[in-house]
Amino acid sequence: MFTLSPLPFEKSALEPYMSEKTLNFHHGKHHQTYVDNLNKLISGTKFENMSLEEIIKQSALNPEYTAIFNNAAQVFNHNFFWSCLSKEGNKKPNSELLKKIESTFGSYENFEKEFKQAAVSQFGSGWAWLAQDTDGNLKITKTSNADNPIAHGLKPLMTIDVWEHAYYLDYQNRRADFVETFLKYLINWK
Repeated sequence: MFTLSPLPFEKSALEPYMSEKTLNFHHGKHHQTYVDNLNKLISGTKFENMSLEEIIKQSALNPEYTAIFNNAAQVFNHNFFWSCLSKEGNKKPNSELLKKIESTFGSYENFEKEFKQAAVSQFGSGWAWLAQDTDGNLKITKTSNADNPIAHGLKPLMTIDVWEHAYYLDYQNRRADFVETFLKYLINWK
């Protein structure tokens, strides 16, 4: 069974960019609910002893397992998102990934522009991702609701949560400001 992974930082560590109040709701309530729901849904099923990634791959695009997929993917997505945040906000990735980003997107600044556009233009709830395909090519993708790159054979490298609960207490309806803040101050490339 799954448990709520602790945050890799103190709940007040991201202030003033992301408040402790937001993290209390986002991590302590939303994320916890996905974990609880997933455990109930997989109890006594073939999924019970699988990893999150295995559950996602085996339940994706199968209408019979939609609820399992949604909750497993949201647990994974949130675990991954927390690892993408840091108060120190490492401004650029290591040299190898930076070279790949610059080669793919023309410059790091152009990558930021395209990533922000994907995150801001995601209609409704979802995620923006930097992912890598099986050939090593980088892609910026956006996914709705619980969907994620794993369900499409991609390896996630970085993500931002653009569900309203991720930013509404701190930014109200200003998703673009949240995304800009993430890219300037919170992104963790480590």
